[in-house]
Amino acid sequence: MSEFLVSLLGERLVDREKAEVDVQSAGAKLSLVGLFFGCSLNAPCKQFNGSLCEFYGRFKKASEHKDKLEIVFVSSDQDQKHWQDFLQEMPWPALPFKDRHKKMKLWNKYKVTSIPSLVFVDATTGKVVCRNGLLVVRDDPKGLEFPWGPKPFAEVVAGPLLRNNRQTTDSSSLEGHYVGVYFSAHWCPPCRSLTRVLVETYRAVKESGQKFEIVFVSADRSEESFQQYFSEMPWLAVPYSDEARRSRLNRLYGIQGIPTLILLDAEGHMITRQGRVEVLNDPECRLFPWHPRPVLELSESNAVQLHEGPCLVLFVDAEEEGELEPAKELIQPIAEKLMVKYKAKEEEMPLLFFVAGEDDMSDSLRDYTNLPEAAPLLTILDMSARAKYVRDVEEITPAEVEQFVSDFLAEKLKPEPI
Repeated sequence: MSEFLVSLLGERLVDREKAEVDVQSAGAKLSLVGLFFGCSLNAPCKQFNGSLCEFYGRFKKASEHKDKLEIVFVSSDQDQKHWQDFLQEMPWPALPFKDRHKKMKLWNKYKVTSIPSLVFVDATTGKVVCRNGLLVVRDDPKGLEFPWGPKPFAEVVAGPLLRNNRQTTDSSSLEGHYVGVYFSAHWCPPCRSLTRVLVETYRAVKESGQKFEIVFVSADRSEESFQQYFSEMPWLAVPYSDEARRSRLNRLYGIQGIPTLILLDAEGHMITRQGRVEVLNDPECRLFPWHPRPVLELSESNAVQLHEGPCLVLFVDAEEEGELEPAKELIQPIAEKLMVKYKAKEEEMPLLFFVAGEDDMSDSLRDYTNLPEAAPLLTILDMSARAKYVRDVEEITPAEVEQFVSDFLAEKLKPEPI
């Protein structure tokens, strides 16, 4: 157990007294680690830290599992004094300020896109147990539900669901259906835009004969706002008054922002977290239920995924539709091999794969990352770390791509700044 934690966190952490904490010995009894991603200059982080300190104090004092949990602060501070001052408020250890590489690896591994964020991971394997620890602290202040592991969707959603004509149906009616779990709110302009498209998608899929239902999980700020927004939707919703169930669904899927559309198969297992991107990219629903594809064609709607972790992008000289196919075929076997490997490990892909032609989106990305105009050009872009890796060769072969990916995952490549 502690050997794994050393590989995840390093050999030494540091506490507020500036003393080193030996990970090997500290991790001997742990079964769960809460990774607190934050920054001293962020007001919500400061506020959440106060709540987390109270939660931690109660847990360490009264819980029968008090020796099985530790929190570790993973900071994005750029100023060491600010970091040190913030650490003074914390009764748990932190990654050393200068260990930027280890911190970025954790941000990428757990796909943290906003702060504050608290991710509970298994101390033995590093697998995510609960992605939205902020809601754990709020909803389970005494830590009675430790270790906050995922429950089946059917169990979490159980109860009456609404239709916009005020009739209700039981959640058991979802059995045997593909389900879209839609986290959205009327006050959010991108949500309203997606809802308009999603209504057409919903109708098209239903008319095709597929067993498909959507469940709206509101983040509206009032019952009135919820009712107004829900009146536009032809699907089901968790009652706004059932805040506990809405919160449990947010916690189950680790929602960090809206709109988010989670697609589930008929057994309640997740197909994709990228329902928003899929709906916008596939208005005719030809690829429903949108199982993850090994290689994506870069577009305005899926470019948001470039910020969710490292991405391999193969730029090619292609302007017309269909000209990207040879590039996709080149890298697809490598992407598929990686997908199979990480699915077997029940881990998320450490790298997404894109092909990009010659268009405004590709030009913007090249400009933003200061890439040369060469084509073909093989790159790995890590936006959160503001790092890029470039393989500029005359001919790009499958062996060249596979070696490039292997070297990146083994941390053998030297990054260039973006």
